[in-house]
Amino acid sequence: MTPTPLLYVRTSMLDVAYEAHGPLGGAPVILLHGFPYDPRGYDAIAPVLAERGYRVLVPYLRGYGPTRFISAHVMRSGQQAALAKDLLDFMDALSIPQATLVGYDWGGRAACIVAALWPERVRGLVTGDGYNIQDIAKSLTPRAPLTEHRLWYQYYFHTQRGVDGLTANRRELCELLWSLWSPSWAEGPDLYGQTAPSFDNPDFVEVVIHSYRHRFMYAPGDPALESIEQALALQPVIAVPSISLCGADDGVGPPSEEDEDVEHFSGFYRRQVLPGVGHNIPQEAPQATLDALLELLGEKRSR
Repeated sequence: MTPTPLLYVRTSMLDVAYEAHGPLGGAPVILLHGFPYDPRGYDAIAPVLAERGYRVLVPYLRGYGPTRFISAHVMRSGQQAALAKDLLDFMDALSIPQATLVGYDWGGRAACIVAALWPERVRGLVTGDGYNIQDIAKSLTPRAPLTEHRLWYQYYFHTQRGVDGLTANRRELCELLWSLWSPSWAEGPDLYGQTAPSFDNPDFVEVVIHSYRHRFMYAPGDPALESIEQALALQPVIAVPSISLCGADDGVGPPSEEDEDVEHFSGFYRRQVLPGVGHNIPQEAPQATLDALLELLGEKRSR
């Protein structure tokens, strides 16, 4: 593929690097990646949307790729409120009153939070793995042993050894997570090299470590974001039209038979489990992701 030119916009905390596709006047669609991924996850989706006349924006999250903090004094937080504030600030900086959001993992968390707390800003939501808002108050409750086993990397990051390991072996560690989380994705190993450079961001390790420590109450959050965290502690419902896509082969959080997230959605909501798909949903299943998005946009599916 021909590389998409990078654009930048300054927010209250970041110089956000992003890729843009489609006409300036098109209805905005924002595609959000997770950990440990980057905008390459949407390479098969963004051009199709652009051809249909949408303005497609694909930002690099804080700590990834060319995105940078504007000051050494800004906390390198990876907490969920920070991701949501970044998304809201990104929309404000680009004068986007409302957008359709697609996200998974960290990006899905940001999208779910903005949809829940600022529903007037969201036309529709495609979320990877349902309701991604963390219930931090319950984070220390033990889970089933198999689930705990899948979270080994999070416990690793709670230690100094994990910090040192991620610092020294970030590409190898993230490559391992790719393989564990998407065990049936044959193309994954060949595509990993396109994304791995995004983890060389100088703030990657600090943001990642804080993300996994804060969600277990092992690290304090950014005081400037406390009001958002308090609102999230109430586990707000999402009222905007939403479709949840779940990878049946997800190695970190396989979907349960019953939809445990349905109670968190009060508007139109549909859950779809994708056979043969792991954690990196948009890159593994671009057609299913595109179809869900077009459904929310009121368009026919693209084939």
